[in-house]
Formats: sequence, structure tokens, C-alpha cells
Amino acid sequence: MALPRIGWIGAGRMGVPMAGFIQKAGYPLAVFSRSAASRAKLVSQGAQEAGSVVECVAAADIVFASVADDDALRAVALGSGGVLPHLRPGTIFADTSTVSAEVSAQIDEEAQRRGVHYLRAPISGNAASAVAGDITVLVSGPRTAWETIQPVLMTFSKAQIYLGEGESARYMKLVINALVVNMAQALAEALALGRKAGLPWDVMLDTISASTIASPWLKVKSGLLKQRDFTPTMTTRLILKDLDLMLAAARAHDVPLPLIALTRQIMQAAVGAGFADEDYMAIVKLAEQHSGLSNEDLE
Repeated sequence: MALPRIGWIGAGRMGVPMAGFIQKAGYPLAVFSRSAASRAKLVSQGAQEAGSVVECVAAADIVFASVADDDALRAVALGSGGVLPHLRPGTIFADTSTVSAEVSAQIDEEAQRRGVHYLRAPISGNAASAVAGDITVLVSGPRTAWETIQPVLMTFSKAQIYLGEGESARYMKLVINALVVNMAQALAEALALGRKAGLPWDVMLDTISASTIASPWLKVKSGLLKQRDFTPTMTTRLILKDLDLMLAAARAHDVPLPLIALTRQIMQAAVGAGFADEDYMAIVKLAEQHSGLSNEDLE
């Protein structure tokens, strides 16, 4: 049986490695991205280059999107030159972006009207874990479409979790990211305290990584922090978008999120301090500044 034809839209830091794994697994792959360099990476691996969204989806059985935010997804999915107006009925459209449940529901309504099977498939992980195939895909939408697409998801992820119908995957992604951003701020504060009390930097990070609170996320971040490496896996500016999604969802469901609200303000302060395009763990440097610590003379 022939493998389904895949269309991939949006080849950024996450999209390129995920689409690359699909290509390596032997699936026919067409790719469209605004970035010529990103398209070139996938074309060099054997993907077909598409000149537009319409061209990318024309022959596809499954279409993936990986874009920045609500506005980008709305344009890609619903615009006159977008995905849904040009997909055949019965095709699967899977979006891996982190967006609001509201825009996702709009897309679902249009997809159902056109007979397209729409899956919400946001990713838990970052660009580095995407390169390693060490991400988790959170999926909600029609079960039959989920069963069809799971073998494709398995090519680029370590785990695929089906959460049911509707927008469940959108909310699950916000739940996970809420924990991540609050842990990031807690880590920044704790490290500033330890440094001010005279603990050696590397010893402190190694001890945290060997403690009962250690997690895969913490171990990865500790390794980067030991090198003072703030190369972005997700920028401080971009994580503000996720925090705003959490707060909007909280308002819609009458849930107080005081820690998230505070962390949002701290991330905004980090942007104002010049860390907008660094990894969001640059809030470590902000905490150090507020504590009167220098970035120099780390032990």
C-alpha cells in the first residue's frame, strides 16, 4: 500500500526537523515555507518544493502546519490562498502550532463544512528536542483521523497522546507550558539565591540535577546554564505569546492564575532588559541583576 502524501507548511526551527523525519521515513513530502533557506534544507533531503500553500496541498492526503500564532494560522488555514479552501474532502489537516482554542474552533467549523478532518496536534518540546525526535505530540479531534495519522507522527516524536475530541490538545499544551514557565522563574530565583550565598555555579546546577526535583527539562536547562548558553530554543519574546494564551484561557474559564500573571510581567521585564531574542531562561540573568550579581567570576 502506498504511503500517504504529506504537505508541510511552515518550516521553522520546529518544522524543519519534524518534516525531515517524515521525509527520511519515506513519505512523499511537499513543503512550503516563507523561508527559502528552510525550504532548501528539506529539498536537499528529497522533499518537493512548493511555491505556495495551494501548490503544497494540491495532491496531499495529510497536511501539517507549523506557524507562529493565531493570526498566522488563521491566514494559512482560512485565507483565499490557504489550506482549507483547497483541500479535497476526506483529507486530514493537522496543526502543530501553539494557538488559542478560539481560533482553533473557527478552523474546525470551516473544516467540517468542507468535509476535512481537522486535528489539533501541538508539540511538547523545543527545537533541540525536535532535532532529536524527542518530542511529544498532543492530539485531539476525530478519532478516525488520529488513527490514520499516528504512524506519521511516530516518525518524528517519542510519544503521541490522544486526548479526545475538540480543543483538548490546545488546553493540554497550555497546562504543560504553564508548569514550564513557572519552573523557569523558580529556577532563576533559586539560582540567584544560591549564588548570593556563595554556592559554586556548576556544583549548584549538578546538585539540582541529581536531586528529587530533577526532570528531563531541568537537566537539559542545567546543562545549558552551566555553559551560560542562552541560544534560544524559545525566545523570551515568543514565550510572552504562550503566557497571554494561558491568561486568556483562564479568563474564559474563570480560573485565577496569579503565578502565571506574575511570570508574564517578569518575562516582559526580561524583554525590556534586552533579552528578547535570547532563550527565555535569560530570566536567570534578570534575577541576577536584581540581586546585584555580576555575570562575571562564576565558579
